[in-house]
Amino acid sequence: AGAALFDLRRPDARDPRATPDASVSEYLGVRTNNVAEYIGVVRALALASELGAEEVHLLLDSKLIVEQLAGRWRVKDAKLIPLWSEARGTLGTFARWSAAHVPRAQNTVADALANEAIDRAQEGGPSSVVRRPG
Repeated sequence: AGAALFDLRRPDARDPRATPDASVSEYLGVRTNNVAEYIGVVRALALASELGAEEVHLLLDSKLIVEQLAGRWRVKDAKLIPLWSEARGTLGTFARWSAAHVPRAQNTVADALANEAIDRAQEGGPSSVVRRPG
């Protein structure tokens, strides 16, 4: 799973080449793409909360998860229910939040962080790396 956090007050925050303010890169082993995406969301929300964010705007390449988080689609997969519940619970702690679907080609930073975790695990490195500001 990979997640990148950007402070939207930065002028370059929406630039696809911008360096994240914080990130999570976690090796999950063999999981479905939806489980991995939800874990990335949960980890990103926890980190955003830890860093004092008051609002979050999620850009996800899974339309399913965007729609489920927004409450427009039901969560039917038993493996996703606890992850959805945790994500929704954490989202409720922010003053405002939104989730939008973006093409995978626009989610390259998160994808690179997930691939970094796989490479790191194959080399015997730590399964999870969290980068914080400063």
